[in-house]
Amino acid sequence: MNTEQFYPLYLKANKVTIDSRKIAKNDIFFAFSGENFDAASVAEKAIDQGALAVIVENKEFENSEKNIFYVPSTLEFLQQLAVHHRNQLNIPAIGLTGSNGKTTTKELIHAVLSEKYNVQYTFGNLNNHIGVPLTLLSIKPEHEMAVIEMGANHQKEIELLSHIAKPNFGYITNFGKAHLEGFGGFEGVIKGKSELYDYLIAHQQTIVINENDPIQVEKTQNYSNKITFGKESSDYQFELFSSDHFVGLKYQNEKALSKLTGDYNFTNLCAAVSFGLHFGVDFNKIKSAIENYTPTNMRSQIVKKEGKTLVLDTYNANPSSMSASLNNFITFEGSKTIIIGDMLELGDESKKEHQNILEMARKLGFNEIITVGKQFKNVNAISKAFEKTDDLIEYLKENKILSDHILLKASRGISLEKAIDFI
Repeated sequence: MNTEQFYPLYLKANKVTIDSRKIAKNDIFFAFSGENFDAASVAEKAIDQGALAVIVENKEFENSEKNIFYVPSTLEFLQQLAVHHRNQLNIPAIGLTGSNGKTTTKELIHAVLSEKYNVQYTFGNLNNHIGVPLTLLSIKPEHEMAVIEMGANHQKEIELLSHIAKPNFGYITNFGKAHLEGFGGFEGVIKGKSELYDYLIAHQQTIVINENDPIQVEKTQNYSNKITFGKESSDYQFELFSSDHFVGLKYQNEKALSKLTGDYNFTNLCAAVSFGLHFGVDFNKIKSAIENYTPTNMRSQIVKKEGKTLVLDTYNANPSSMSASLNNFITFEGSKTIIIGDMLELGDESKKEHQNILEMARKLGFNEIITVGKQFKNVNAISKAFEKTDDLIEYLKENKILSDHILLKASRGISLEKAIDFI
């Protein structure tokens, strides 16, 4: 079985899934196996549930009469099928990566472009070597554009994802201190994220550049196929403004105010608007898209609760995004408590980076500092320090936070959002 042979059957399917619990009629199920479970063992059950076909990498479960097909690697076949499908698509694809703001920027670009086009985009955070192929295979004939988020925690990963997604346009949100352990330090982050530039330049595709970012400028200085924003000489110029902690932008005397908090989201807005303007979306429609976009994914999300303002940013954290969040939160008027959790995957830099953030928080002068996680606990001898979110929850059951404003910021693995109900 190869991808060209299988492709006509794929075209008849409703969707591709790797989750045996979500198989519906006319789906194609890729049986990915874990350490303790061979997904191929449910192949016949999947067909009985209405699956159109099942791909297995365990030959004993093969049954071509029932459309259960054996391949040496389900992952490689998924990726190959996605590449084959991408090659048939005659629509522009936008590739997106970066250390911070990828998902928010992706959603903003989708919101803006959807004002004029039928756009498919990465659902949730499915941005890895499995998620990118699944996104590509979700693109149907009615879609006119695609926005593909690409995540990475080590070098060569963006290179792989770029060759799968084959983007015609690309944007790197920024280069920050994220996944330092896997990338081998900050220079490794720059090299790894820049693999998107390498692909776009090699294939003469278009790069979107924030000209206020010196790394972006340096990495693309000898390349001419660019869309730029940020400077007076750029293709598009925007001004920052904010209102009641929400960030917005001004373009040619017109303003668009988002429901996102933090000036660090300004460049995310600029990128989305730049894509919209390039693809001919009227600014009034862009303005509507920005103003109606409501973050619900625990990223720069403001929630009002019992007279208090909660800033939820618990989906991801690294030294760069943590610093930006703290600097934004200190501008809130009134008393302020921060609940900050460990920043994961920092390797040998972890202790120093957690010390730096804690020292920064103390200098900024928050009314109360609460930390969660082993890394912060090891360097936090003054403020309230909890090893786990469950320990914090037990504390909150007996102790009410009195501040007007409360920031929750941590890496996803800390699950800090579990504490929200107890604040």
